[in-house]
Amino acid sequence: MTWILFLALFPISFVWLRRAWRIVIQRDFSEVAIKRGEAPPNPEKFAPYEMAINLVAGVVIVSVILAVVAGLWEYSVWSAVAGSTIWCKFFASFALSRHAHAAWAKGKA
Repeated sequence: MTWILFLALFPISFVWLRRAWRIVIQRDFSEVAIKRGEAPPNPEKFAPYEMAINLVAGVVIVSVILAVVAGLWEYSVWSAVAGSTIWCKFFASFALSRHAHAAWAKGKA
C-alpha cells in the first residue's frame, strides 16, 4: 500500500502542475472552477485562485516525492503531508467551483 500511495503522487503532481501551467502560460481557463463539466460564466476572474491552489498543492507533492527519495521523512510523516495536501486541494477546488457558480454571483436571487 505504501508503494501505491507513493507512485500515485507522480501523476497527481503532474496533473496539478500542468493545470497551473495552462492557466498562467497558455491562458487556458477551460479547467477553472468546473462544476458538472461546465466552466463559470467568467472563468478568468477565478483563474488566479485556481492557479494558486494547483501550484501550491503540486509543489508540496513534488517536495514530498523528493523528501521520500532522499530518505528524509519516514512513512507516517510523508503520508500525512501528502494525504492532507490532497484533501485540502480537493476541498479548496470544490469551494472555489461552488463560489464561481453561485446564483448570487450571477445576479440571480
